[in-house]
Amino acid sequence: MSIDTLSWSNWLWLMLGALLFGMAKGGVSGLGMLAVPIMAAIFGGKASSGLILPMLIIADVFAVAYYNRHAQWAYIKKLLPAAFLGIVLGIPAGYYVSDHTFKVMIAIIVFASLALMLWQEWKGLAGRWVSNPLFSATFGLLGGFSTMIGNAAGPIMNVYLLSTHLSKTHFIGTAAWYFLLVNLFKLPFHLFIWKTVTPDSLLINLAALPVIALGIFLGIRIVDLIPEKAFRYFILIITFIASVRLLW
Repeated sequence: MSIDTLSWSNWLWLMLGALLFGMAKGGVSGLGMLAVPIMAAIFGGKASSGLILPMLIIADVFAVAYYNRHAQWAYIKKLLPAAFLGIVLGIPAGYYVSDHTFKVMIAIIVFASLALMLWQEWKGLAGRWVSNPLFSATFGLLGGFSTMIGNAAGPIMNVYLLSTHLSKTHFIGTAAWYFLLVNLFKLPFHLFIWKTVTPDSLLINLAALPVIALGIFLGIRIVDLIPEKAFRYFILIITFIASVRLLW
């Protein structure tokens, strides 16, 4: 795959994916999960994971630049060790687990997590559950594993961060820093083990940069228009839609 061999339709789908990734990182969380299967269908499962990763890192940098002051590092520190372990476990699993099987597994995990979230919204979840280190470690491990295999950690992290009852901007700022650090950790494995990030793929990423920036801008503007409580329900709905999409 090189920049010279892409057809005009490939470019259209690529730019749509770049726009959705940018909007997701700008705060419309969940849209990135709609872009992942599009990219996989056009470029192939593993190849698309290497093409997507630098685009996500670029979008993460934009998001961190804007939402940096809102990050809640206490939650990031709880998640990262288990997330890094999940990424390492995902490296060999990527060779043996098919794309479809993995997506179904993640969808089931997210649906179970969403059920837990809905219970918390209407009945209340014991605070000791959310504050328990095992709770954070479980979501960190699942998030790390799923992001290495299929860039599918978004719904899992949405559920975890919603469970903490962070405000809208704290939610986005915390997610921005978390995903930037996780995606940077993944990069050497894609470069030197899976070899899915290449000079050719990086040129394609560079061409998509303006569209990613536009997506970030649109995402920020959309989030500014959504009230605080409505934002929580919006994230729940978009996470559910993204998880259903994983089943196909």
